Amino acid sequence: MSDNSNEEETLFEFPCEFPIKAMGRSGPELESAVLDIMHRHVPDLTEGSVKLTASKGGKFTSITVTITAQSKAHVDGIYLELTACEHVLFAI
Repeated sequence: MSDNSNEEETLFEFPCEFPIKAMGRSGPELESAVLDIMHRHVPDLTEGSVKLTASKGGKFTSITVTITAQSKAHVDGIYLELTACEHVLFAI
């Protein structure tokens, strides 16, 4: 039995364009926290790759960041950090 823990099966071919969405309560803390996390993982992130959408009542905001994902581990690292962030309610 071989150890394939580093190369788990995935439906994506990397590198690929990959949208990541984080949602939380509206406010500058959410935007700042999400962008700080994304910049750590994607240093060349451009302003055009970020889209903010407020909920109908304005209490919540979703931030969608489209990145060029390099690997499954790259994406997993971003999700781990986003879901650990106190300002992010969930990430998809």
